[in-house]
Formats: sequence, structure tokens, C-alpha cells
Amino acid sequence: MGIDAGFDMVPPLSTGVVDRRNWGQFIDFIKEHYKADTQVEIKPNYINFNAGEHPKLPFEGHKFLRFSSKVSGRIAITSGVEHYINTIRGLAQVHFGSRIRYWNEGADQYGVYDWNKVRESIRSYEQPDDSEMPTTIAQFLNGTDPLKELKIPLFEIKDIPGKGKGLVARLNISSGTLLLCEKPLLRIQSKPREELEPLLVTKLKAMSRASQRQFLALHNNFPGKYPFSGIVKTNALPCGSGSHVGGVYPTVCFINHSCIPNAHNSWNRSEEHETIHAIRPIKIGEEITISYDHGGQSSARQEFLKESFGFICTCSGCTLPPSSLRASDNRRTQIQILDEAIGDPFRMMTSPYESLWDCYSLLRILEQEFDSHPGALVARLYYDAFQICIAHKDQARASIFAERAYKVRVTCEGEDSPDTMRMKSLAFSPADHSSFGVYSNKWKTTRESLPKGLDTVQFNKWLFRQES
Repeated sequence: MGIDAGFDMVPPLSTGVVDRRNWGQFIDFIKEHYKADTQVEIKPNYINFNAGEHPKLPFEGHKFLRFSSKVSGRIAITSGVEHYINTIRGLAQVHFGSRIRYWNEGADQYGVYDWNKVRESIRSYEQPDDSEMPTTIAQFLNGTDPLKELKIPLFEIKDIPGKGKGLVARLNISSGTLLLCEKPLLRIQSKPREELEPLLVTKLKAMSRASQRQFLALHNNFPGKYPFSGIVKTNALPCGSGSHVGGVYPTVCFINHSCIPNAHNSWNRSEEHETIHAIRPIKIGEEITISYDHGGQSSARQEFLKESFGFICTCSGCTLPPSSLRASDNRRTQIQILDEAIGDPFRMMTSPYESLWDCYSLLRILEQEFDSHPGALVARLYYDAFQICIAHKDQARASIFAERAYKVRVTCEGEDSPDTMRMKSLAFSPADHSSFGVYSNKWKTTRESLPKGLDTVQFNKWLFRQES
């Protein structure tokens, strides 16, 4: 077995010119630093360190995820691999800062990436990529992730016909990109408008002139006697799921609604800011949208949006042809029915096979309804499946469901989201969950008892217990 240690690049580098240049400078420095070291070998496409498990550094930085090796045992000790890891980690941190994530299993620390993904990336070192001509400025500068270092804006605020103002992509944006991170101008608890208005007057007086102007620039769908509370009612987003405290933001509040959104908003309770991440590829010129509603059929969504935000939705999901809209409404109804059934603790205890099958059915419907990009809804589903498994002591499946929930959370909320970090922790230590074995031992497995040699279809059948 042994103890692994190393560091990961989080997030991975892009194929853009700045990341390529920075990685090239790093590789040149490594070559110079180790030019007299006989254990360091320059291969056609990578640098090989003849120590431990022979960790490698590729010449193409976008392929790099991890530099690591076993650091326990005779070979690791005599070859000095841990010294190489520590030295190269320090040099990498000079070049890439906080993107370098060190871990050591001896200290119960683990890497960000799945080992299968890491091994696949290392295999790719052998074959250099064909050089491709970038098709956009964004790709030229930083691959598919527009350059943060150069402060290139991802979007612009523009007039949207029938919607007022909105955010429109200036570049092609990849899924998982952080579009916006913003502190609220103000936070306030939900109250009747006549009670809210004097509280808002007090808060506005305490703001700077610039913040006051930003607040007053926001749209008001409820004009009349209480103008400030009308702005809040039109724009406020809850500070966390189910929270009665709402936040009003200078830029986030210009993002319009869609029932089939291309972005996800999330309140980071640790940092006390709102983040917006792309949950599907967004094309240049496309409006950036999030979802304000709580699901359900189109008529229920329209009623909620009109009452809560003062508008009628005309998104692609609400303006389908009649037959397609009926099919969508049927899927939305099934989503609600399945979600309620999955959340039934008595059924989870007495009929876990059926509950897990419902998770699989819900996954398929969500992917169909949301064009294969259901975002955080799938993260919640995977966590439900995790809870079903862990309540019956199935650590193997629970760890996979937690890992899948973690990956979706990374896309929707980023690595620093508390929910993302919690899912990552549960993927490594599923038995730490408070529900471990609370219902039975009948599915008892260890985290390591995963099947081998299965293709994707077979693995999913095993995962959702559909083998028979």
C-alpha cells in the first residue's frame, strides 16, 4: 500500500498563451535546476524523475494534474523522491501560487483529482497535441478560460428586449467558469413592504454615494408607495437556500431569469459573497441567466415569478410549442414526485432499493429536461443517493456518489464553496457522516471495495444496484 504525497494543480492550466508561457518558464527553470542530476531525465515530451514511482512533468502544461509518488518504503527512501516532491512543489508555488495544492496521505490529506483521471492525464504526456489555431481572442489568451490576469471582462451589461438590462457574454465561456463574485450592497430580512421601507431608508443613508447610485440603478417591478422595498423585492436573492435574508448586488442583480439557465448563483456563507458560475458552455453574445424559481409546471412557475418578481417569463422553456410544453410539464411533475419520494426517510429505511432506483430515474429526467446540464439539482440528487447508501453502511457506493456530487459542486459553486468542500471530505471518509449505518448493515461495504473492469454502463448498473 504505502503512503502517497504530492501536489495538484487546481484548477488545471489552460492552453492559452499566458498559461503556456508560465508553464514553459517553470519547465525551463526545472531543467536548469536539475541539469547535473543523473536521476532527472529529459524525455521528448516530459521530464522524468528516476525516484520513487518516477513522477513526471509534461512539457504541455494543460495536461498536468498531479506530481506525486509513494514516499514510504525502501525504494522511496533510498531514491529521495520526497525531497524532489518538496523542492518542485516550492518552485511550482513560486510560479503558480495558490493553484498548487500539497497533500500527504500520512497526514490524512488527499489530492483533488480522482486517480483514474490523473493516470489518464499522465498517459497523455506521451503523445503531444496537434497545435490548433485559436478561434477567439479568449482562446488565444487563455484557452477556453478568459484571462483573469489580464482582467478581460467576460460579460457586459446591455439592454435586453422585454427584460430591461442583462448580462451578455463577450467571449465563449466554458462550463465551470467563475463569472462573477460579489459582496451584497445590503442584506435584509424579508418583511412586509411597509415595515421594510424605513429600514431600507436607514441602510441607504449609511451607504456611500457610489453604493447608493448602484442600488437606485436597479430595476423596480413594483413602483408605488414603497420604492426602495420595490427594488429589493425585484432584485434580492436569498443568502443561502431557504434563507429569509436577501442580498442586493450591484451587478449580480442584473442577471435575468431562465427556467433553463446557463449559470448558477450560490451564496458562500464562509466568505459572505455571491458567486455566479457557468453550468454549461455559453456562446459569445448569449445572455447569462440564472433560475429564480423553485421548479414545477410552467403555470406554477409563471405564477410564482409574477408574484415574487413582477414579470412573465418568456424563456426557451416557457415558450415551447404546446406539445413540447406539455412534455416538459410532465417531466417537471415527475421531478417533484420523485424528489419527494427520495426524501422520505421511512421509505429510505424500508425500501432502499426502490429509493436508489428513483435516484436513477430522476437523474435521467433531469438530464432530459435541462438539456444534459441540470447543474446543482444533480449535486443534490447525488447527495440523496449518498445518504441512502451510507445509512445502510455501503461506503463503496456512498464514496462514488459523494465524489460525483463534489464534481458537480465544483462546476456550480467552485472549490471554495463550503458544500463543495464537504462533499470532497465525504468522498474520502463517507463513514464520517452522521447517518452511517443508522438504518441497517445489509449493504455493508468498505470504501475500497469497488468493482474492477466494468465499462460505464456496467459501472452505473452496479452503482445504482441494478445488477439483477
